[in-house]
Amino acid sequence: MEPLVLTNSEEILKFLAEVSLHGRGFITECLLAEVLDAGLSEPDYLNASGVDPDAHYKGAPNAWGNYHIRQSKKVFMVYSGAIRRTHIADTP
Repeated sequence: MEPLVLTNSEEILKFLAEVSLHGRGFITECLLAEVLDAGLSEPDYLNASGVDPDAHYKGAPNAWGNYHIRQSKKVFMVYSGAIRRTHIADTP
C-alpha cells in the first residue's frame, strides 16, 4: 500500500469507518469506533503506512499496517507486527 496522508476531518472519519483489524493483538471491526473512544472526534491529521495482511480496507485484506491519527495535541497510533499494538499520547 502506498502511504496515505489525510488532513480533512470528514475524510479521515470516512476512511477510518472502512478499516478493520484482525489477527493478533489489537483488533477491531471498525477503527473509527476505537479512535472516537480515545477522544478524537474531529481528527485533523492521519498518516497510514506499511502493509498488514490482517488489516482490511473496505473488506479487502492487505491494508495499511500503521496508523497515526492526531487531533490537536492528542495522537492515537496503531503499529502492526507479530502482535499489533496501540499507543495514545499527548504531544507537547
